[in-house]
Amino acid sequence: MPAPLQQTLSQHGFAHVEATAMHAVLLEAGLADWPAFAESWNDLGVDTYMADGGTYRRRRHAALSITAETIRRKPHQPHYQSRDYNALNGGLARWFQPVRDEIVAHPAMQAILRTAFTLFDGATDPATRPASWHVELHQFRIEARPGERGQPTPEGLHRDGVDWVLVLLVNRENVASGETSIHDLQRNKIGSFTLTQPMETALVDDGRVFHGVTAIEPLVIGAPAYRDVLVATYRRE
Repeated sequence: MPAPLQQTLSQHGFAHVEATAMHAVLLEAGLADWPAFAESWNDLGVDTYMADGGTYRRRRHAALSITAETIRRKPHQPHYQSRDYNALNGGLARWFQPVRDEIVAHPAMQAILRTAFTLFDGATDPATRPASWHVELHQFRIEARPGERGQPTPEGLHRDGVDWVLVLLVNRENVASGETSIHDLQRNKIGSFTLTQPMETALVDDGRVFHGVTAIEPLVIGAPAYRDVLVATYRRE
C-alpha cells in the first residue's frame, strides 16, 4: 500500500484509506489486540484549554522521536501551536495528561507509527528528509450531548503547522455527521469523506492542504455519543 498511497499524497495532498485496507497494512506491521488499544480511549482527561468554553473534548498527548530503526518516547512536554495555525486555542503551552506508557508501546500503536513513518518518510523529498521525525500523538474523544454538539476541529478549517498528519478512527458511537473536508491553499474544497469504521484513516500533507471536520450530534438522545480518533503528526526535527 505505501507506494500507491505515496502517489496519491503526491498528486492530491491527501489520501483517504478505507478500514479494510488499513487493517491489512497494520496487520503486516504487527497489529495485535485492537480491543485493548481501543478501550484506552475510555480513560482520557477533559481538555480544559477550550477557549469556546466547551467540555466536549477529552484527550491524552505524547511526543516521540522516530527513525527507520527506533521509536523513542521523549520526556513529557506541552503541545504548542501558534495562533497562525490555531486561532482558537493557539499561542500557549497546553499540558495534557500523557498517553499511558503501555499504550505507546502497544502493538497496535507501534504498527500505526511504523506504517505512518514508512509512508511519510517515503513521500518526503530526499533532499529535505530528516534523520528523525518529531511525532506528537493525540488520543481524542469528542462527545456529543443534547444542546452541545461535539466539535472535532473547533478551530475550523485549519493546518496544524507540521509536515504530515494521520487521523485514524478508533471508535464511533451513536453520532451523526463528522464529515472530513479537504481544501487547497486557496480554501477551495477538493475532497470530503466521513470516517465511520475503526481503522479508517485520513492522511494529509499539511503544507499543501487545509482540513476540517463537521460537528457531531447524538443519534439517540440520552445514550453515550462520541467519536474517538488517534491523531499523529510528523514534523522534521
